[in-house]
Amino acid sequence: MVSLARSLGSRVYENLLLREIDDGPTHVAVIQDGNRRYARKQGTETSDGHRAGAQTTERVLNWCEELGIEELTLYAFSTENLERPPDEREAIYGLLCEKLREFADADRVHDGGVRIRALGNLSLLPERVQEAARYAERRTREYDTFVLNIALAYGGRAELLGVARDVARAVETSDLRPREIDADEIDRRLYDDELRDVDLIIRTGGDERTSNFLPWHANGNEAAVFFCAPYWPEFSKVDFLRAVRTYQHREASWQRTRTRRAMALVGALSDVDLPKARDVLDGESEPATRETPVPIER
Repeated sequence: MVSLARSLGSRVYENLLLREIDDGPTHVAVIQDGNRRYARKQGTETSDGHRAGAQTTERVLNWCEELGIEELTLYAFSTENLERPPDEREAIYGLLCEKLREFADADRVHDGGVRIRALGNLSLLPERVQEAARYAERRTREYDTFVLNIALAYGGRAELLGVARDVARAVETSDLRPREIDADEIDRRLYDDELRDVDLIIRTGGDERTSNFLPWHANGNEAAVFFCAPYWPEFSKVDFLRAVRTYQHREASWQRTRTRRAMALVGALSDVDLPKARDVLDGESEPATRETPVPIER
């Protein structure tokens, strides 16, 4: 009876959240934390936790489709994960190979026009994982309805350092002039194909940090961040909808800030106060009334 009531309450809350959401994010990035701790809590093997987490990933894909989200990036395996015990790494590698090939052959992927891309330094991974990633990319490269990015052997700082070295070499060989270095140039050198700016980062498992994840596309875009306590295998649709609501609140707050700034600019120009107008455009001056920032939801 208690379980039934809890399930009914969850569905009611889901419907309430869905009614509150009318403008969701385009690109969501997820740090899937807590698989091992979930396994320990359940008294099972670590590999069982990772496999349960893979099932959550499939549910999240359904939720993204339902809300019209166009891109999802999953932090599946970081460079720090390379330091884990060999038996755990091997289990993860096996699961990655299985799921990459399974997704690449799934009817839902082809019917839905899902493109799968691998991000990160794949050369650090076993050949079988590299081949599975290449297989998934080949099978889905023509699609563009939805993009699923799998971050493997990924490290944000290492990625930016690689681009910095690439730019330095181009300048040294006169293939690139310093004045040509801008945000668009960095974008082009980060990935072969465009990666949208991240609108929302979700991290499960209770830790409140973004762990070097997509710094160029998330921090530069001032993405909304949602931290939650459930381990990744326990992550529910209610948690996901609360995360999207956090993004929507953040966007509404930014819109109000931009509107106030525009009004202050108009006021400055009407007084022919050009220095003040420049300050407003630069964000150095705000109207007297300030809104309390929307906190990160937990």
